[in-house]
Amino acid sequence: MTNPSTSPVQSSAPIGEYAEIDGRRVWIHKSGGGDGPAVVFLPGASAVGLDYYGIQRRVAEFTTAVIYDRGGSGFSDPMPLPRTAEAVATELRELLRSQGVEGPYILVPHSLGGAYAQRFAQLYPQDVAGMVWVDAFDRNWDDFVPAEAGLAAGEEMAPTREQLEGALPFMREMVAAAFSDYPDDVREAVVDYHVSDTWITVGIAERASTTRLADEVRAGGDLPDTPIIALTPVAVDPAQQALMSEETMREVHDGKVRNYQTLVDSVTDGEHRILDDANHTDIIFKRGDAVVQAVQDVAALAKR
Repeated sequence: MTNPSTSPVQSSAPIGEYAEIDGRRVWIHKSGGGDGPAVVFLPGASAVGLDYYGIQRRVAEFTTAVIYDRGGSGFSDPMPLPRTAEAVATELRELLRSQGVEGPYILVPHSLGGAYAQRFAQLYPQDVAGMVWVDAFDRNWDDFVPAEAGLAAGEEMAPTREQLEGALPFMREMVAAAFSDYPDDVREAVVDYHVSDTWITVGIAERASTTRLADEVRAGGDLPDTPIIALTPVAVDPAQQALMSEETMREVHDGKVRNYQTLVDSVTDGEHRILDDANHTDIIFKRGDAVVQAVQDVAALAKR
């Protein structure tokens, strides 16, 4: 039953289309064209493809850009969550092929989307031209941060349903302001989703699976040697600040920088860009320019 403090989410997105994958509708929106590698955005936990619509529009000026909602989330049909990284990666490949979006792709994961991007790259290395790492989940996170900020601790500290319901008025205001330049119908759809019971339920389910995802991807083997640019925002995220001490926050930032540096050092063409004016949450709307530039640079490297 939907809590009265939440809003129902509309059954379909105002733009894009649906593809049938394994008997379910999966939402996708394609834009742009050109001869460069297609760019695919992989949302974080609690995020939806339309959160990245502003960046997609800018990338679509020079190549094909794709946003989508993985099964069970966003505007795609509901299904049991959490899912394995392999299931999500396989679904994405089938979705892209069904829509005639040819690889290899530049994958742009944000937050939890990193687990699915890494698994996609392990399973289909020939389909990956490069990656832009937008403060994304890495399988080796626990090797770089203190135990109290590790994945298991994060699952324990994750906000409860009651806490999320209490934050909905703030969420509505924040999302509306963040995407104020979106067309009215798109902005309203994004805002409505982020204050819906679906948003709460999906976020809780996906954030509860991080340790299992890390184990799965760690067991999956090496990543292909394709270009990677990692964007690491180090401004304080208020949501994280509320959960840990200042000392732990500093250790997490230091560990994150080392984690992503190790990631880019693992490939021939890797680069690490630190952003001191954005945090984990607001990077996608505050520093969309940095994401677009990184996509352009990875595309240039992929064409060499």
